[in-house]
Amino acid sequence: MSYSRVRRISARRRHLRQWFHDIITYIVIIIFFLPVLWIVLTSMRPEVEVNARPPVLIPQKLVFDSFVHLFGAGYAEKSVPFYDYLSNSLFASLVSTAMALIIGTFAGYSFARFRFRGSSVTFVGLMLARSIPGIAVSLPLFILFARMGLLDKKMGLALAYVAMNVPFTTWLMQGFFKDIPPDLDEAAQIDGCSRWQSFTKIDLPLALPGLAASGIFAFLTSWNEFQIASVITRTPASKTFPVGLYDFTQQFTVDWRGMCAMSVVMLVPAIVFVILTQRQLVRGLTFGAFK
Repeated sequence: MSYSRVRRISARRRHLRQWFHDIITYIVIIIFFLPVLWIVLTSMRPEVEVNARPPVLIPQKLVFDSFVHLFGAGYAEKSVPFYDYLSNSLFASLVSTAMALIIGTFAGYSFARFRFRGSSVTFVGLMLARSIPGIAVSLPLFILFARMGLLDKKMGLALAYVAMNVPFTTWLMQGFFKDIPPDLDEAAQIDGCSRWQSFTKIDLPLALPGLAASGIFAFLTSWNEFQIASVITRTPASKTFPVGLYDFTQQFTVDWRGMCAMSVVMLVPAIVFVILTQRQLVRGLTFGAFK
C-alpha cells in the first residue's frame, strides 16, 4: 500500500471520527436545550394550549399577557411581587459572589503559597464541608439564624450563600495559584516588591481567568439555589425567584404560563453574566491544560 493511500485513509478516518464527535455533541446540546425551549414556548402560548391533550408542540400564536401580568399590569393585590424577588435574588447572588470571591481568593492563595501546621487537614475539611447537601444543614441553619435575628433577611441569605460558595471558590483558586510559578513572586520581591505587591501585580492578574470561572459558578449557584432559601425566607422581603415560583401554585390549579414566564426572566441575568465573562471563563476552564 502506497504512502499517499495510507494518508488518505488516515485523513478519512479522522474526518469520520470528527463527524461522529460533532453529531454526539449536537445531540447532547439539543437534549439539554429542549426543556429550556419548552419553558420559553409555554410562557408565550395561549392558555388553551398549556394543558391540551395531546400536547401542542408549536404554538398556533404567541401571546405575551403572562409577562404583562408578571410585571404588574392587570393585577391588583394579587400581583406576584416580581420586583421584590428580582431585587432579593440580585442582592443575595451578587453580595455572596463578591464575598465568596474575596475570601476564596485569599484562602486559595494562602493554601497554594504557604505551608502551616494543619493546612492539609483544613483544606480537606473545607472540601468535605462542600459535599454536605444543603437540605442537611437547613434545620440547624434555621435555628441559628432565628437566634441571631437573620431569619427572613436578605443579608442572612447572602451569608448562607457565602458559606456555601467559599469551599468551592477556595479549591478552584488554590489550583490556579498553584499553577503559577513561585519564581515569579521571588523575582518580584527581589526587585523590591512586598508580598502584597507581588500578589496584586503578579499573581492576581494571572489568576483572573480562575476568578471569572469561580465568580460564574458562585453566582449561578446562589441564583438558582432553592433548598436553603425555602427554609430561611418567609415573606417577599427576602424571598428569591426559585422560592417565588410557588406563588403560581394554588389549591387546585397551577399557573404554568406565569411560572414559565418568571423562569424565562430568571434565565436573563444568568445568560448576561456568562456572556460578559465568557472569554475569561473559557480561559479559566482550560488553564493548565496546556504547558
